[in-house]
Amino acid sequence: MKRRGGGRRKSDPWRDAVNQGWERVRSQPLFQHIGGYLYPARDGELPKDRWAYITPSGSVYHHPRLRGEAAEWAWAFAHCLLHAGFGHLDPATATPDDLGREEAPGQGEPWRSPGHAYLAACCVAVDRFLTTLKIGRPPERLPHFPAENEGTLAGLWRSSGVPTEFDVPSFPDFFVGSAELAARVDHQRAFAIGVSAAATLAVEMAGGAHGSLKSHIKKPWDLALGWFVSSYPLLGALAAGMTIVADADLARGWDISIAAVNAQSAEIYINPLAGLTEQEWRFVLAHEMLHAALRHGDRVGWREPYLWNVACDYVVNGWLVEMGVGQMPEGLLYDPDLRGLSGEAVYDRIAGDLRRLRKLATLRGRGRGDVLGEPLPRPGAPGRYVDLDTYYRNALAAGLVYHRDSGRGDVPAGLEQEIRALDQPPLPWDAQLARWFEEHVPTIERCRSYARASRRQAASPDIPRPGWVRPEETTWRSTFGVVLDTSGSMDTKLLGKALGAIASYAAARDVPRARVVFCDAAAYDAGYLPVADIAQKVRVRGRGGTVLQPGVDLLERADDFPPDGPILIITDGECDVVRVRREHAFLIPAGGHLPFRPRGPVFRMR
Repeated sequence: MKRRGGGRRKSDPWRDAVNQGWERVRSQPLFQHIGGYLYPARDGELPKDRWAYITPSGSVYHHPRLRGEAAEWAWAFAHCLLHAGFGHLDPATATPDDLGREEAPGQGEPWRSPGHAYLAACCVAVDRFLTTLKIGRPPERLPHFPAENEGTLAGLWRSSGVPTEFDVPSFPDFFVGSAELAARVDHQRAFAIGVSAAATLAVEMAGGAHGSLKSHIKKPWDLALGWFVSSYPLLGALAAGMTIVADADLARGWDISIAAVNAQSAEIYINPLAGLTEQEWRFVLAHEMLHAALRHGDRVGWREPYLWNVACDYVVNGWLVEMGVGQMPEGLLYDPDLRGLSGEAVYDRIAGDLRRLRKLATLRGRGRGDVLGEPLPRPGAPGRYVDLDTYYRNALAAGLVYHRDSGRGDVPAGLEQEIRALDQPPLPWDAQLARWFEEHVPTIERCRSYARASRRQAASPDIPRPGWVRPEETTWRSTFGVVLDTSGSMDTKLLGKALGAIASYAAARDVPRARVVFCDAAAYDAGYLPVADIAQKVRVRGRGGTVLQPGVDLLERADDFPPDGPILIITDGECDVVRVRREHAFLIPAGGHLPFRPRGPVFRMR
């Protein structure tokens, strides 16, 4: 297997300039509360002299082929966001003469394009304010701005025409939405909050509060996490709910080389001394978020935990390289030959060389998995945790929809399949057990027979009618075997729940009796028992070790047990290796794991 990232795609400097310009603007307190995601516009949608535009909802679309420096993109993005902050997207701030014809550049409610004079006046107001912020650099030299506000300038220019030095392209850089949308998305209020935050920071700096300035400067991992929230819809909702714990002492104490994650607490533990760039932190954080969201820690099953972690690393890293998320740090697990395989398939392929694989390193380090089973103890750790199923399922499902709708590119088929599978919660264990009974324990079909006469009708008492009977030749097909672990490690409540479910489903399938075998240190054949007695009258006899194979062999060799009868094995997982040569299933506790790879279905009781 390949360990180095020699096959990763090259960085596009022009695309990097766009991202750097957007991050430079979004890192300012003034703009942190307004605007939405950044998207590339469709080819041919924007003219060559228009850098970007903002929609009424706050999303910014940039020219996909225009080349510029990061400072110029920062100016263009700040220009668009100030349109939102100044209320130019709200129809209440404009007069009917300020708005042009109705348009629908996107899906949803129609947008109104501003009139030419109003557009030029708004751009003057925005650029005049932007020159005082010292954010980025204008793409061209700016003229001397008039002192009037946009409403006054628009009224003057509608009659006299827009001066040449203030003329703007015909395609607007903002659109006006409906009153309903403006009520839902209040950009002016968000801008006011940003102004207050920026003023507070400026006062603190003027007063010598150097600590405030230092705390305001974001670390590269914070910028990387913020990039997902603002610019990558697939993982944006997921990133918004994750917490980064950057503690060098905690990382050193738990041998975390770069990063690790715990899904239960939604925390990503990183080593702040790892020395990664922002692009590399994007890759690392996306890696850990996918580990948590796809529940890799809970899906280990019977597999060796570290080897399963390695297999999932190969899969996740392959997805991220294919999607171009950040830059993969050197030394991570990546092999293009494993592209398109699931974690289970990769595990089967690499399981033959455990000695060599234990020398490979995850993000946590060599021989250690970066998927943690428990939250790391630390001061200020949360005492209660989120609903994992709801949180991770909703975050990834919503992110996939936004990612598709925004045209951010294709998602690897394997990742999309796992997200959609996560969006469909698994059936409860009792429903799965019922399906297994329906498939392998067929119901006896009744038929009419004159051997058992039915009641005669009063209108025709002389005419005999057949009654309902069950054919005797199908009796053997409607039974099953139960191999029950009765060792000391079995919970009596677990036994009662399992046997009660078996009795109810057997009765529903018209199974009169089932063959029961108790197993601990030896096998005890209880013979055929009525289904009602399985839950009520079964007396657990053994309390020794757990050896289930003799019980399975007893049923498979019994002359009075049908050759195609299925076997249900109930155990807590603390047993020997079991080999069954016919249809079978396992019923185990929710937290239990079998010490071998099962070939039949496994139902986990909760």
